[in-house]
Amino acid sequence: MKLLHTSDWHLGMTFRNGISYAADQKFFIEKICDIAVEHKVQAIMISGDIYDKSIVSREAIDLYNRAIEKMCLELGIPVLIIAGNHDGAERLSMLSELLKKAGLYVQGALTKEPAIVNFGDTDIFMLPWITTDKVKTIYEDEADNINSIEDAYQIVLDKYRERFIPGHKNILMSHAFIVNAETSVSDRAAEVGRATMVSAKVFDGFDYVALGHIHGPQQISEKIRYSGTPMPYSFGKEEKQQKSVTIIDTDSFRQEIVPLPTLNARNTIRGSYEELLKADYDNKIVDGYLRLEVTDTYVGIEAMSALRERYKNLLEIAGKSLEKEDAEITMTIEEYEQVQMDPQSVFGRFCEDILEEKPSEHLMSLFDKAVSLYEKEALD
Repeated sequence: MKLLHTSDWHLGMTFRNGISYAADQKFFIEKICDIAVEHKVQAIMISGDIYDKSIVSREAIDLYNRAIEKMCLELGIPVLIIAGNHDGAERLSMLSELLKKAGLYVQGALTKEPAIVNFGDTDIFMLPWITTDKVKTIYEDEADNINSIEDAYQIVLDKYRERFIPGHKNILMSHAFIVNAETSVSDRAAEVGRATMVSAKVFDGFDYVALGHIHGPQQISEKIRYSGTPMPYSFGKEEKQQKSVTIIDTDSFRQEIVPLPTLNARNTIRGSYEELLKADYDNKIVDGYLRLEVTDTYVGIEAMSALRERYKNLLEIAGKSLEKEDAEITMTIEEYEQVQMDPQSVFGRFCEDILEEKPSEHLMSLFDKAVSLYEKEALD
């Protein structure tokens, strides 16, 4: 049989002023459905973080509903979902027993009895995001042996391996941070949680491990793979990544990496202020999500407004510091637009970037006086 492996959709993620990525996400959902039909897959595995937050918007729920209805009901393809660290496990798994009848299998939280979906001679084990405390609660008799997240994974997966059936193929869905996995800027949650890293050896014995959590598609070993996000969510490394889904043939366990197109490209453009205003870039770049690096000047409100007129989906600007010629300030458009409403928070960000420390109360009071004088002069 053929299986499609994807993860980290992050439905409900927003950028500038709460504007969502819904159009981009609707686009990649349609492309994933097209790939599933073209490759005649028998099931779709989504390895966690289908949502960006535990409590999500109506728009995100609608996207999720339409995606699952199309896959399960219209296309007749079963969908298996595990909760990631961003998902609300309880909400995600509501009515899970009832939904199985429609072909949707959801595992929100770890349970003592392994969650296994059987397709003939293939068993898919569904392991959602876990913590040491959760594992200690589920396996109380093993609590004294759990001193790290590595111990927790080892104990859980040993229980799973006990359920292997001779002659069956065993696939694991997991949402985990593997040691030495390459991260991107949008993997902030993973970077903060480095204590949750585990070694690849805890997954020994499985014929394929369909991982989620890290956003860059990558092969950890012959049998372990991160599918990555279906679209780029940050600048830097993700600009150059070819987003994809993975098709696994359980007869040979051959993996086919199928590229996913993106609705809006994500690029960084570097140049002087005048060069960036006048540059004649391809429409795909100009209309996509952009980070501008202004090499010759500090970017104030007026300059930012002019650049916004030129680049409608401008998300970040990096410009020179007013104080240090060799220093660079990077701010999102939200932060620039915050200046008039909340200049104190932007000044605080400036101090952290340039002075490498938070402003003191005295410095903040001087800044407040300067803002008051400026506002008074502007009115006169």
